[in-house]
Amino acid sequence: MSDASGSMCRSLCGLLLSAALPATAQPAPAAPEPAAVTEPASAELSGPTGGWRYHGLLGTPDEVRVAYPTPPIDRGGQRGRSLIEGRLRGIDATRRAQTLAVNGNPLPLYTDAEGRFARPYAFGAGSNSVAVMSAEGEVLRRAQFYEANALKTPARIRIVLGWDDPGAEVDLHVLTPDGQHAYWADPVMSNGGGLDVDSVDGPGPEVFTMTAPLRGTYAVYINYWGNLGAGGYNFDEGSNDRDMITTQISLVFNENTVNERRETFLVPLRAIGDLQLIKSFDY
Repeated sequence: MSDASGSMCRSLCGLLLSAALPATAQPAPAAPEPAAVTEPASAELSGPTGGWRYHGLLGTPDEVRVAYPTPPIDRGGQRGRSLIEGRLRGIDATRRAQTLAVNGNPLPLYTDAEGRFARPYAFGAGSNSVAVMSAEGEVLRRAQFYEANALKTPARIRIVLGWDDPGAEVDLHVLTPDGQHAYWADPVMSNGGGLDVDSVDGPGPEVFTMTAPLRGTYAVYINYWGNLGAGGYNFDEGSNDRDMITTQISLVFNENTVNERRETFLVPLRAIGDLQLIKSFDY
């Protein structure tokens, strides 16, 4: 056999042998890291539920003392309140407010670390609505219900105060034509008006309601009372993260009726002690 023929034979035999033997194991390519699963933003409402209801004149004692979100102190004293409660998922609402819209009134919605919130509100007779919305305006949950108890008079004057900083404490003050003054230390008036909610742990909201207003002049003030930190209340300007907080005040007249009208004010507060007259009006 010639050298050329022998070389060709050896090459052919080598190819056949390599085809018959198993290939050397190569490490498998690394599997891609699974993408982080982000829970979609959603909201639960355990109350109120949609449909028809007949609510009693008085809330249960433990309900009316529940404040916002949990577990602060609520000095509001109006009776007949309902509890709006639920939970947000996929959203960190401990530092950034979402929105709770009650009969069209936007309220700042903060939660505890587990996303839970609880918030009293005095609903009137007739159709009422509750909507939970994200900070971007997406409606996450909505409930519409009809209150059949005609003795639950709708609010003729409703004043809602909220602010965008959970580390600040802002107070709502309302003066009525007969000289009475509703605020944190004296929330309920003898004329039937008063604070439904006075949350004292930040960030509100605070709600004033009057179902049978007196004729005359009213005055609405807000006061930047202090800051709230791990050590409790303080009046140290440097204890808060923000140099300025923004408050939103809604004045609603004849709420949830065909004659409803409202005004909304955005008011900045820059220093502890700021006292602002929001509006003086005649009813």
